[in-house]
Amino acid sequence: MILFLPLVFIAFYKSYFEHFPKFSSRIQVFDHVHAIIASTWMLLLIVQPILISKRKYELHRKIGRLSYFLFPLLILSFIPREIKMIESAEPENLFFPVADTLVLIPLYLLAILNKRNAAKHMRYMIAAALVFFGPTVGRIGPQWLGWSALATQNVQYSLIYAILIGLILYDFRNLKKGQPFFVAIVFFLMHQMAFYFIFL
Repeated sequence: MILFLPLVFIAFYKSYFEHFPKFSSRIQVFDHVHAIIASTWMLLLIVQPILISKRKYELHRKIGRLSYFLFPLLILSFIPREIKMIESAEPENLFFPVADTLVLIPLYLLAILNKRNAAKHMRYMIAAALVFFGPTVGRIGPQWLGWSALATQNVQYSLIYAILIGLILYDFRNLKKGQPFFVAIVFFLMHQMAFYFIFL
């Protein structure tokens, strides 16, 4: 996740960070709110495994409880942008935040439901974090590399599947069960099939 942060900065540079601190009227209050909440969520994804590695289990649990409030706020922060997409010239782009949300919510809920099973909890949280490849690669591809929507999505799916398969192989090598990663692959496959159905 730490290595992922520079990609996030690049992805949102032209649409957000480039305008700092004198943001244009095109960037509205809800954009700042979403940026703050999403950044806090990313920070949480970085801090929590570090606390586990340092054996700060009680602090990990306390901070984890904050996610019960932060996660709903994260989901709600998508709504103003989604409404704006509906009213835009390309309402079909609403697919991306909606589809990402429909993958993110169940993976997060599975992580919480398995919070007493550390192995499953960790794996579902890793899988949930991969959802953020969507908005990141989805901006870097067209804005910086001139890729089409199809090429961008194919790269995104390839990266996610490569990571998940790599994690599954790592688990098999260490005689551990990678079931959550298989579940995640199913969710991302449904995401991919929905994309092809709508845009092809």
